[in-house]
Amino acid sequence: MVEPHLTAEPRVALESTVISHGLPYPRNLQLAQEMEAIIRAAGAIPRTVGIIAGKMIAGLTPAQVKHLAVAPNVRKVSRRDLPIVAARQQDGATTVATTMWIAQRAGIEVFATGGIGGIHRQTDTNKGTSSDVSADLQELAQTQVIVVCAGAKAILDLPATLEYLETHGVTVIGYGTDDFPAFYSRSSGLPVDVRCDSPADVADIWRAKQAMGLPGGLLVAVPVPAHDEIPAAEIEPTIAQAIAEATHQQLRSAEVTPFLLRRIAELSSERSLIANLSLLKNNAQVAAEIALVLAERSA
Repeated sequence: MVEPHLTAEPRVALESTVISHGLPYPRNLQLAQEMEAIIRAAGAIPRTVGIIAGKMIAGLTPAQVKHLAVAPNVRKVSRRDLPIVAARQQDGATTVATTMWIAQRAGIEVFATGGIGGIHRQTDTNKGTSSDVSADLQELAQTQVIVVCAGAKAILDLPATLEYLETHGVTVIGYGTDDFPAFYSRSSGLPVDVRCDSPADVADIWRAKQAMGLPGGLLVAVPVPAHDEIPAAEIEPTIAQAIAEATHQQLRSAEVTPFLLRRIAELSSERSLIANLSLLKNNAQVAAEIALVLAERSA
């Protein structure tokens, strides 16, 4: 069981779903190692989060990271799955929501990921807003962790996702941008709540939020590096085709996102994958810089 351990160390949490379910071996292991190396090079401490034999770990060893990269039947663990993997002593890869929950219990304030989950697009226009809502959004509303991402995944209903975050009191920061990033694309055309241009700006807002006793996290949305961006006008037809195929196959719930990301990579000749890897590494760098400022102010 992970216990809170508050220190002035500049620690950054990393998820493990991308290791076990996001990429094939050995690319998944290489990415995990590169993200940890980026954080170390910036002067911070990486803490990859995962579950080994039912034990929640905020800081997997290199051997444990490799285990999650190669082991079969590693369970994808959201909050609802935690008691199952603990009771059955299973291995688990943590989603955004579960990584946040474990990171908070371990006293880690900053978490770097790719894109958060959100509200899925409604394929039947007569039904209104989709009821498929990611647990990531609820976790952001109640768990006190700074989440550094490239916005929500572009396959989602971004306006509805931002509306949910607003309703539940989650401040959305645009890091160096006034627009909410759209994962593969640097802008969705939707505004953020506030723009921050430095790690210190983010730290100021975070400490103010904590001083007020407000619940929930802070979402720091960082645009994908310009050289790896796929403009929205180029990627949107590909996303639409992948969604249509998923609908035709009647995929449900947890099946949808992995299928869409895999199919978009195929249809884009892996341009989307290149963008995904680029933004993950960039987010690790930004998260490390924020963690360093927070640690300096806590020392």
